Formats: sequence, C-alpha cells, structure tokens
Amino acid sequence: MSTPAYQPPKVWRNEAASGGHFASINRPVAGPTHDKDLPVGEQPLQLYSLATPNGVKVTIALEELLELGHAGAEYDAWLIRIGEGDQFSSGFVQVNPNSKIPALLDRSVEPPVRVFESGSILLYLAEKFDALLPQTAAERTEALNWLFWQMGAAPYLGGGFGHFYVYAPEKIEYAINRFTMEAKRQLDVLDRRLSETTYLAGGHYSIADIAVWSWYGQLVLGNLYNAAEFLAVHEYPNVQRWAQAIAARPAVQRGTRVNRTWGDESSQVPERHSAADLD
Repeated sequence: MSTPAYQPPKVWRNEAASGGHFASINRPVAGPTHDKDLPVGEQPLQLYSLATPNGVKVTIALEELLELGHAGAEYDAWLIRIGEGDQFSSGFVQVNPNSKIPALLDRSVEPPVRVFESGSILLYLAEKFDALLPQTAAERTEALNWLFWQMGAAPYLGGGFGHFYVYAPEKIEYAINRFTMEAKRQLDVLDRRLSETTYLAGGHYSIADIAVWSWYGQLVLGNLYNAAEFLAVHEYPNVQRWAQAIAARPAVQRGTRVNRTWGDESSQVPERHSAADLD
C-alpha cells in the first residue's frame, strides 16, 4: 500500500513538525531560551563556534592571518554545543540574534563589534587586517563573487542534500534526487572555474577559497556526509586538485581542529586560547 500524499493544512502548527536529527534545536521563533553570559578570554578576538563547515571557515582564516604575522588576530575560541542549545543563551543571542554559529566579538575596538554570518566574519577579518583578499579591483570582486556564491549555494548542499541524504528520519527519493542533482551541478560549476585558474579569484588564495573549501573541498575529500562515492567526486578533477592543495596548508590543518569534539582524539581541540593549545 502506498503512503497517502501529504496535504498541507491551512495553517501550519509546530506540533505537526516531524522529528529528525535536529528536532531538539529547531523551533519557529527566535530569541533566547535561557539566561547565560558568554565567557570572555584575554585575546583581542572572541569566537563562539563549533567545527562545522561554517565554523571552520573562521578558524582557518584566523590561523592563516596568524601565520601571515598578524598578531592582532589572536583569538579565544569558545565551544558552542548546538546540540545542547548553547546558541540560544541570552549572551549568544546578543552577539548573533540569529542563534547560529559562528559568532565573533572584536574586543580590540571600543565599543566591541559583533560580527555574525560566516561570510560577513571572513570579509570583516580580511578588511581589518588587509589580507586574504586580492589587491586589484577585478580579482577582489571575483573573490567576493565566489564568497557570496558559497553563501547562497551551500544551503542546497547542507540543508538540502546533507539533510535528506544523512539526517532526515526517512529516505525520500524525490528529495535526495533533487538535491543530489543540485550538489553535482554546483561541483561542476566549481570544476569549470578551477580548470581556468589555481584559486577561485585567480592566482591568489583568498577568503573565497576558505569559504568554499570548508564545504565543497571537505565534501570531495570525503570529510562531509560520507558522500564522496555517492556523488562520484572523481568526476571533478580540478576541484580535487584545489581541495588537496588547500588541505595541505598548515593553517587549514590547525583551523579544522579548533572547536572540534568528534573524530580522532588528536584532531580535537574543543577550545583554543593560545597557539599552544594546538601543539
């Protein structure tokens, strides 16, 4: 017997929502659920995050800036356990009213500046330290093109493909096919671009590469959703070449360990307050 087609009600009610992997943290309203101040360390920058693809964008960028000699990029990285609702504390909501990681507080200026949304944080850091963005107007614009491409495209990869392929409480063929097609189209977009140039903006590594690698680079390297074989990532050799080159960077290797609480124990650095924490 086939399952009857779902008929949406006239008015959606939260109690009708299905469960799933993230049921405990999804809700249809914003704002804090409990009062709790965020911790504050001694470094100029305070990061509140988790080593998801969006989270590692920022820790990679900070480690790259430190490797370039920007001492002002020293940071405290505090762990936000999204599965336990840390992002709904009153302190976190003050830094990011959208209750999503990562969130950054720049205490090197007065008054402190809050920065939320990973793309905004990358651009803020690049402009603050005049680094990780090309100098020419054309290449800078191309870097921003790809940065904003990632911000718009990745929800189809994460909330779309990743959710229905891995996390949904049941496998829905239509949804998996729909978002697999889009994920492969996006990989083809990247592969065509990277057949023309070393990095996304041209010859210079930039925040665009950091943002896109954190999702698509990790995907083709087998570090995201365990879906490399399913997506036939060998069909994208230029993305593979680019992903492997970025993965070999020491700052990337450090950045992907920060705020990580899973995997091999040697890869986990739940909190980072100085470079010694990564030793």
